[in-house]
Amino acid sequence: MQIIGIDCATDPAKIGVARGQLRRSRVEVLAAQLVGKGGDPADVVSQWVAAHDGPSLLAVDAPLGWPAGLGAVLAGHRAGAPLAGEANQLFRRETDRVVHERLGKLPLDVGADRIARTALAALQMLQRVRLQCGLEIPMAWTPEDIAPVAAIEVYPAGTLVSRGVISSGYKLAADRGVRDAMLAALADELVVGTHRAVLLQHADVLDASLCLLAGADFLRGTVLQPDHPDRARHEGWIWVRPPS
Repeated sequence: MQIIGIDCATDPAKIGVARGQLRRSRVEVLAAQLVGKGGDPADVVSQWVAAHDGPSLLAVDAPLGWPAGLGAVLAGHRAGAPLAGEANQLFRRETDRVVHERLGKLPLDVGADRIARTALAALQMLQRVRLQCGLEIPMAWTPEDIAPVAAIEVYPAGTLVSRGVISSGYKLAADRGVRDAMLAALADELVVGTHRAVLLQHADVLDASLCLLAGADFLRGTVLQPDHPDRARHEGWIWVRPPS
């Protein structure tokens, strides 16, 4: 099983990608890079999928759906008319509320934040990968769904919190020391090898490697499950393990 982590953004210069494999209790990073200015993450991901002789799980750091309540009230709304509903119910998905309740970390509201642009870019990227690979690439809800390729939504900050590792401050350009401490704390789970330097240099690539850990949690089945599967399939679901 190959895991591909994608730290999404609207600017390819800020998109990190990583490829790894789950080997027993640890994830080994096999490749890690920035996509780079003018690049296309779909090209990198498609090449990795095509080169791998086996199933691939795409672990995507971006919302892949919108709140069901927001869609329902906007469908018939007209300018100037009131919107029925409370803001958190309209702009947050069920998975956002669950992550906040269980981990104390609140994902950005895809219904009311600039993260919506990243979500759109992520969905467009997935579609380009489908076209380039000639595969459907559905969303996975169990490890058995990954044949030959499927995608899940992940949240690197939540993956860190679930392990009791610092989840703020490491994205600043000057915070290599913080990133180094993070990798040391994750050393029993994440084998970075010769890719350590690029993870320390670029927080976006480090986030992509954290997507690999989240993908491994999903494959092990040690993740929070939705209480309302139909709603999760409509809105999307963040796969993250409960705090240890």
